[in-house]
Amino acid sequence: MQFTQIRNATLKINYAGKKFLIDPWLVGKGAIPGFGGTINDHIRNPTADLPMPVSEIVDVDAVILTHDHPDHWDEVARQAIRKDIPFFVQHEKDARVVRSVGFSNVRLLDETNDYEGITLIRTPGQHGRPKVLEDMKALLGEVSGVVLKHPDEKTFYIAGDTVWCQAVEDNLNKYRPDIVVLNSCDAQVIGNESIIMGKQDIHEVYKAAPDATIIASHMEAVNHATLTRKELHEFLREKAMTQRVLVPEDGESYTF
Repeated sequence: MQFTQIRNATLKINYAGKKFLIDPWLVGKGAIPGFGGTINDHIRNPTADLPMPVSEIVDVDAVILTHDHPDHWDEVARQAIRKDIPFFVQHEKDARVVRSVGFSNVRLLDETNDYEGITLIRTPGQHGRPKVLEDMKALLGEVSGVVLKHPDEKTFYIAGDTVWCQAVEDNLNKYRPDIVVLNSCDAQVIGNESIIMGKQDIHEVYKAAPDATIIASHMEAVNHATLTRKELHEFLREKAMTQRVLVPEDGESYTF
């Protein structure tokens, strides 16, 4: 298996002979305004360049969209990805959106799916603490993660846009993943409310999954990110977590 960090939540995963593109956000640096309702919304998005050409990024066998948010896919992705590609989404609401822009092979991530011998499992998450979810339900919406399983590969869990919560703990206990990808930039809405994982959330996952390698993704690419890679590296050293937590730069790959 090979993992490549593209930018933000956009990943490329080579798994059991198939190439998956996760959450393709492919617009150029600074092309869109900051996200309203979040901190630092005067900063334009994305805040980082793509590390490779779009044509290379979209050279895949299937796409997985964890949820329909503007920093997880965009107009560039809609134009660049071939319209007949297997395109996995979390539920029918997102499927309708994806079909509406011309994709013809949209598939729902049910509890379990088989794709070319690979098991895909939709997992629940929580896009913020209970208070912020209640206050900003329309903005944050439903989110999912995904587990990939195959007899010849390590079990791979992408948690998606979630904070540390009971659902994530349950996913770790149920699927016992070998590799865990966490969206980790501690993105915050106005009021300093976190809507994805930060340092302490990563520490909780680290303790709950003592045999897993953890990859900190979704770093340094959006206006409302509050945790930098430098700060995270310092925290990992403080907590003696560096052996099992990886913090990839955009464009960096790991083979497992």
